[in-house]
Amino acid sequence: MKFKDMLYTRPDENAYRQEMQALLKELEQAKDAETFFPVFAKTNTMRRHLKTMMILVEIRHTINTADTFYEKENAYWDEAGPQYTALDIDLYKIAVNKPYRKDLLKEIPASWFALGECALRTFDLAVIEDMVEENKLMSAYGKLKASALIDFDGKKLNLAQMGPYMQSTDRSTRKAAYDANIAFFAEHEDEFDRIYDCLVKVRNRMAVKLGFANYHAMSFYTMNRIGYHASDIAKLRQAVQEYVTPMVLKITDAQRQRLGLDQIAYYDLDLEFKDGNAVPHGNAEELIQYASKMYHEMSPETGSFIDLMVDNELWDLLTRANKEMGGYETEIPEYGVPFIFANFNGTSGDVDVLTHEAGHAFQTYMAGAIENPDIATPTMEGAEIDSMSMEFFAYPWMHLFFQKQADRYRYAHMAKTICFLPYGALVDHFQEEVYTHPDWTPAERKACWRKLEKRYQPYKNYDGCALLEKGCWWYRQNHVFQSPFYYIDYVLAQICAQQFFLRKEEGDKAYWQDYLSLLRLGGTKNFTELVKEAHLQSPFEANTIRMVMDKLEVWLKDMQAKALQA
Repeated sequence: MKFKDMLYTRPDENAYRQEMQALLKELEQAKDAETFFPVFAKTNTMRRHLKTMMILVEIRHTINTADTFYEKENAYWDEAGPQYTALDIDLYKIAVNKPYRKDLLKEIPASWFALGECALRTFDLAVIEDMVEENKLMSAYGKLKASALIDFDGKKLNLAQMGPYMQSTDRSTRKAAYDANIAFFAEHEDEFDRIYDCLVKVRNRMAVKLGFANYHAMSFYTMNRIGYHASDIAKLRQAVQEYVTPMVLKITDAQRQRLGLDQIAYYDLDLEFKDGNAVPHGNAEELIQYASKMYHEMSPETGSFIDLMVDNELWDLLTRANKEMGGYETEIPEYGVPFIFANFNGTSGDVDVLTHEAGHAFQTYMAGAIENPDIATPTMEGAEIDSMSMEFFAYPWMHLFFQKQADRYRYAHMAKTICFLPYGALVDHFQEEVYTHPDWTPAERKACWRKLEKRYQPYKNYDGCALLEKGCWWYRQNHVFQSPFYYIDYVLAQICAQQFFLRKEEGDKAYWQDYLSLLRLGGTKNFTELVKEAHLQSPFEANTIRMVMDKLEVWLKDMQAKALQA
């Protein structure tokens, strides 16, 4: 079924609650696993339908935040979502406390019980009003960014549409574009500060009510970080500073030399080559045609997957007014299909987001046999391995998208994945500081960001830009507002994806089957178990980051020579 034909109807909340409570009572009274399983299956059928309705609203609201019907429905889910969550919590509570849990593990993976235990730690009826407030604040942030209309080049442009100008080969143009983009955030500085201050306080309030010292401590449960600890993440961030930041300094200095500059400024960082970045050849429809050819040639599985996406129009890719910024993939459980949301703007980022979100979507497709909606996809850090690896697996087909500039794209893309690692660690470190100091003022938060930025990204030069020098870059980062602590996941996954790339480059023929096996597992195993199953080295191991960076530095030097010839 085409996405536009998928029917949304608001659930009858009372009827759903009554039916679910009746099933929960049956589960509570179930004397053994054989009695438990069929009733459990019925609850999952109901929950899949509920999630489908919620996801349809999420997609259609983000596609057009000015659509009054879906704005109203989005507000409904902001209010009602925590009430439905309460029923899920009751389901977990019953299941994890069953004396015959060992028998339940014959059909229900241990990861589901681990997720349930995390959920039980992070929910109570006492925090429902706080959850509703948090939902409304997150929606307000998304709507604020979507409202941006910037007067530039005789046009009114949203934030995504400013992207090509910010990569202009004319330095004065890209500086003017960058400053116009930043001016939107400066104009709304008080609003961004107010929304975030309220989010920090409501999240901290929830954490304290639930018995945590602060929201940082609670976040390990909200993010389902199973199999590792805060100390592991702290060591990871330190390793990134030690082994990756020095490499990024080399990458940005090489960029400075290519651009012929004495000093690289904040508005230069998006331009990789003096005569221009690699630019996709073709409009959105043509990019989809290239993607279809690529995935048909990549494997039988990816060929079938892309046909499903194309035939059913399971994406919305073009940027436009009142559309939320960013890109994402989500699953529509009842229809058994994924959906990709993006904001194409004519830059190489269009290809990045297409291949990245296609990786997530392909995982949804490959794990279609998993009926439990809680474990159809991995936890966040595991899911990002799927998407980031797909970006690398697409390299052999980049000539379709970029023609003679394919090597230029490959070089810039790999360099960007390396440069991302310190930034990802910075975002995580910043959030830890913010949520362990919930009474900080907005000014103190900004000062913290700038201090950490100088540690993780010492090459950033904000001379002439008061807002960024003050420490406000993070206003642009959706995750900080809408998905707290969902960021170190990208660092963990990127190091794993880079290993998949290196295995492919080194001729390891097992890499693709390991990748497919990883996708099929979905969330039936935790992150550390998935890494082991995929025959990858854990990012938490002391030498992993050093090994990966040493090998990629050699690859980059060779590729840069090819890229400069493009």
